[in-house]
Amino acid sequence: MTSLRKLGSSDLEVFPLSLGGNVFGWTADEQTSFAVLDAYTAAGGNFVDTADSYSAWIEGNQGGESETIIGKWVKARGNRSEVVIATKVSQHPEYQGLSAANIKAAADASLRRLGTDHIDLYYTHYDKPEVPVEEIIGALDELVKAGKVRHIAASNISPERLRASLDFSDREGLARYVAVQPHYNLVSRDTYEGPLQDLVAREGLSAVPYFSLASGFLTGKYRPGKTVDSARAEGARKHAESERGQKVLAALDEIAAAHEAPVATVALAWLAAQPTVTAPIASARTVEQLPALLGVAELKLTDAEVARLTETSA
Repeated sequence: MTSLRKLGSSDLEVFPLSLGGNVFGWTADEQTSFAVLDAYTAAGGNFVDTADSYSAWIEGNQGGESETIIGKWVKARGNRSEVVIATKVSQHPEYQGLSAANIKAAADASLRRLGTDHIDLYYTHYDKPEVPVEEIIGALDELVKAGKVRHIAASNISPERLRASLDFSDREGLARYVAVQPHYNLVSRDTYEGPLQDLVAREGLSAVPYFSLASGFLTGKYRPGKTVDSARAEGARKHAESERGQKVLAALDEIAAAHEAPVATVALAWLAAQPTVTAPIASARTVEQLPALLGVAELKLTDAEVARLTETSA
């Protein structure tokens, strides 16, 4: 049985891979999404990540499709108490921004779609520097006090704004961020490493990185000159054509062969081995894609392998 990991200073204990819900209602229909969620939880997974805006970018969608599917699945399986649900506020077409009124209205809308009375982890999706941290934290604290949210977190936030938010929470005795969700992977390290990572470590927060597989590039299926039919192919192609990307792939290939493991598993294992990282986020649009992601729970790289990937991706 894979051991769960503590999320920051919270009482949440999570599986070392967070299942990304961005594909639910986009590249995975409801039936397929249910199958993926079933397979993930059957393997011991308990940490599902979504946002109120998923997947508003698709023609005909309004946002909230992913939350709705997760809500239907939880109701059908009767397993709400066994699943840690994380969702986000600020990007839904009807609930834009981080004003206090919007945060509270968006949370109520998310709760309706999820068919639950509480959100386990509620992220500010993109920070809005024009809104004072006092207003944001104040609104989030009200949701916690009302029992609608268990813990709060921040995605896409600068070290300066995170520092100011934590200071305000401490000063006023209000709810405090327990996690951050940064863009972070082997080919995008400066999006987290440095002042933000240092602050997260000092303050005892957890990192739950998104784009953990760099739009699929770190699965190894994107190679120079190879065409892949995927909604995310363009994002992965630029890495495949770069010298750094090719060096990273070569190192991943060698380490994957040594462990008889998929390339994606090794890429996630490097991320999971980084200071402050509790659970990388990765999504699967089919059940067949899941084993390579779930493997991160069991694969432990040697110090030399971690160091090699760190050096190669610098």
